[in-house]
Amino acid sequence: MSEQAKRRNWRVKTVDRPLWHPACWPSWLGLGLLWLLARLPLPALRLLGRGLGPLLWSLAGSRRRIAARNLQLCFPDMDPQLRDKLCRRQGHNTGQMLIEFALAWMGSHRAIDRVPVSFRGLEHLQAAAQAGRGVILVGAHFSHLELCGRLLTRKVAIAGMYREHKDPTFEWGILRARLRYAAAMFRRDELRQTVRYLRGGGVVWYAPDQDYKRGEQVFAPFFGVSAATLTATHQLARLSKAAVVGFFHRRLADGSYVIEITPPLSGFPSDDVLADTTRVNAMIEDMVRAAPDQYLWLHQRFKHRPEGEASLYV
Repeated sequence: MSEQAKRRNWRVKTVDRPLWHPACWPSWLGLGLLWLLARLPLPALRLLGRGLGPLLWSLAGSRRRIAARNLQLCFPDMDPQLRDKLCRRQGHNTGQMLIEFALAWMGSHRAIDRVPVSFRGLEHLQAAAQAGRGVILVGAHFSHLELCGRLLTRKVAIAGMYREHKDPTFEWGILRARLRYAAAMFRRDELRQTVRYLRGGGVVWYAPDQDYKRGEQVFAPFFGVSAATLTATHQLARLSKAAVVGFFHRRLADGSYVIEITPPLSGFPSDDVLADTTRVNAMIEDMVRAAPDQYLWLHQRFKHRPEGEASLYV
């Protein structure tokens, strides 16, 4: 068995509930819809995404309030009308996000090759490969993260770290879809396997910009607000000696994409986990400032607070 096949097998799993159970049928319907969407021509997908955006945003309910609150916290000095406009723009991007996820997961290699994209900074990955050094690609939750991750796999083999879906059918289907183009997929708690992969010179994509219940965290500033942030970037770099680079991507007005790999962080990791996590948050903050309407503000980024501090979502 090839090394790549072994890596793939690490993440092929079974589930307790049979996948043909009637309770799974709505999930199969959703996966089938994504598959059908990915069969549409790219111009039709773009048009559909723009049309679906306002509709999906009107149904977002509490997520609209979360997005508005996040923007208020992160851009307190912005004119309120401009901030509301930014909130609507990122909300309307949910339509584009749906078709981008469908294309990333279910699109053929031929369909992906038709997506217009330009790359910057690939030499940083090449330099690490020549040195036999692993790379941690620090990204963020933009609406097109899955699509741009797949686009980058056309240039370099990449593994990913991810959070499992609660729905076993979706977990099975999306994991299989990702393993068609990813070198391997690691759950967030599979640090040992991830470190081994990085020590072997592998490239791992990781987005530490959401507030999770599990995992070692510190409170580090994000847009000037104390945010519970996973320390895994520091830990992975410390254990694997991998380079840490930024993985930034954005969608241009003409529907094309730009993917940029930033130079490795110097002196990373240090002995100070808080300082390192703060540097990672600052790097992600720079990405968000460059395309704030394409970032997923729908997540409660500041949900967990330092002891004694009141909730910011009330």
